[in-house]
Amino acid sequence: MKRLAVIALLLTALCVPSRAQYDPSHFYYAGRQALSDGKFSLAIENFNILSRIDTVGPEAFFFRGIAKYNLGDLNGAERDFDLSLKRNPLYTYAYHYRAITRSRLGRYEEALDDLKEAVELRPGYTGLYFSRGVTYFLSQQFEKAVQDFNSFIRKEPEESSAYLNRGASYLFLGDTLAAFADYNKAIELNNQDPEGFVRRSRLYALQNKYDEAISDLNQAIALDGENTYAYFNRAILRYEKKNWMGAIDDLNAVLEQEPGNALTLYNRALIYAQVGELDQAIDDLDRVININKDNVLAYFNRAAVFMQQQKWRQAVADYDRAIELYPDFAKAYMNRSYAKAMMGQLRDSKTDWDTAQRKVREYKAKTSTEDGYEAFADTTKQFSSLLALDADFAKKNFDNELLQYREVDIKLKPMYQFAPAMAKAGAESISTIGGKLLYEKLDAFLAAMPVPTRLVCEKAAVTDGAAARIEPLAEQIRQGRGTQYVQFAKAMFETRSSKFNNAMDSYSVAIDLDPDNPFLYLNRGVLQAEMTDFLASMAGSVQTLTIDAGGNTTKTVVKDRTNTRYDYSAAINDMLSSAALAPDFPYVYYNLGNLYSLSDDLPSAVANYTKALDLYPYIGEAYYNRGLVQIFLKDKEKGCIDISKAGELGILDAYSVIKKYCTEEPKN
Repeated sequence: MKRLAVIALLLTALCVPSRAQYDPSHFYYAGRQALSDGKFSLAIENFNILSRIDTVGPEAFFFRGIAKYNLGDLNGAERDFDLSLKRNPLYTYAYHYRAITRSRLGRYEEALDDLKEAVELRPGYTGLYFSRGVTYFLSQQFEKAVQDFNSFIRKEPEESSAYLNRGASYLFLGDTLAAFADYNKAIELNNQDPEGFVRRSRLYALQNKYDEAISDLNQAIALDGENTYAYFNRAILRYEKKNWMGAIDDLNAVLEQEPGNALTLYNRALIYAQVGELDQAIDDLDRVININKDNVLAYFNRAAVFMQQQKWRQAVADYDRAIELYPDFAKAYMNRSYAKAMMGQLRDSKTDWDTAQRKVREYKAKTSTEDGYEAFADTTKQFSSLLALDADFAKKNFDNELLQYREVDIKLKPMYQFAPAMAKAGAESISTIGGKLLYEKLDAFLAAMPVPTRLVCEKAAVTDGAAARIEPLAEQIRQGRGTQYVQFAKAMFETRSSKFNNAMDSYSVAIDLDPDNPFLYLNRGVLQAEMTDFLASMAGSVQTLTIDAGGNTTKTVVKDRTNTRYDYSAAINDMLSSAALAPDFPYVYYNLGNLYSLSDDLPSAVANYTKALDLYPYIGEAYYNRGLVQIFLKDKEKGCIDISKAGELGILDAYSVIKKYCTEEPKN
């Protein structure tokens, strides 16, 4: 089923409160234009401002929710639709799109409640019946889905996607004739949409009309050369027609776009084995096992390939693993018995054979038909045939259990530090936050700096011209004009020239000259942390938080080969000194959060990120990092809320994290 196009609502003109002194209409229309252009983060920025200056209308939260939805932040979108309805409980659009969002989250009953409310408010709003039909379909209430698609089609008889969805509903109700008629109608209405051809091909395949099915898939691929679903299905059909190499070509086309798709790798391995390309088959099954270490099918079939290569020991090891995963796997015992016999382990071979026969007898006794025996004892068909995609046309994803297992090293946003403002002209010397002066001490510090300086969230990097900027400052120091500000500026440039030890000396001299200045300690603390990171990476002792695609968390530590212990205590001490001198400076607590995270004290990390946000709730990086730590600590709900807030505040990386770890597709 096609993804619902939530952006279509933007064509509808909505009323905007008139508050001329703030000109909310500017942000409203700018936000809508950004939505239309697909610039969703920019849209969020505009609707953030609108939500603060227009405290009455629901539109700011509603459209911000649409932007978050399109960025994959479903939980954040739902919260915005909640806020929209809090401002206007009769706002039909918010009910509609909250229903769509809840349906994506798998909460179908809540989605249906929202749609019921929306239909009661606006029974003539045709799109509601389409959305409710989709929700009924996803919740497997197929008869009700058909009824709603009927209602929609009566009003919109030229909309091809409605026929596709009603056809899918008929298919699940077992009415293949009605499904076929709907797919034909959809193709008649829109013969440029590959989806109709793909779905009709599946019906042809169910009727063993492989030539007609392949013809439809050819058409789908001609319309969309990147349609991996069509290539995958054509591979299955070509295999059925014994066109082995054609099937491999199609699977290769899938893997070009999705190189880690385990289901495709698994099927290609079986075909390679069938045509005698045993090494390629082993390579593909190795990759499947690397992706999913509990895939019994991959172990069983890799063992069979090892058997063909007469690699008995490797085969036995794989049968061991298959039996460990599936203790009643009679065929695995039988095959392992043969492999052990070939190795001369006759007693063990006899034990495996007896075990296999006993398990077959036990299973046969529990079944009432001979078919039950065959299904259990002769598993060649079950475990060696190609795996086809599920017939659920509502989703194009491959079976979740065979999806690629992705590990991603989660990197915290770096610490805040003072850095040279390298702009050619107009560099600000006063730090502002949200257009408001932070406080006088910071302003005075920046004004006293001999070079334009700003507070940034980034690691020190080699900067063009940094070395040339050091010498004039060094000359001032030699002439006795080396104030704490000159020493501090020299340290900043030395850091960017990778002269870390010199920079450390310069920061220390600055602190000796002005021991009550909190900003000096902050930068020295950041430098000490970066030096620790650098030494650790050079020695091979690197620690990362790792979160897999299922949201599970582990900590990966590559041990230091020199057995040197790396810690961040010196950096923490400097940051604590800064906090003692400037207890209202939020960024020092943010930095402490990072340092405690790196030191494996995650509760303290969370507490310090929270302190930073209590002082200033607009530090997107603090929400982002606190969210990552909370996900790592398995408090996924709070973590994902924080990541969503980070995205709202302009941290674009938040949305890739949300898509990987905070969006769970519903299980049908």
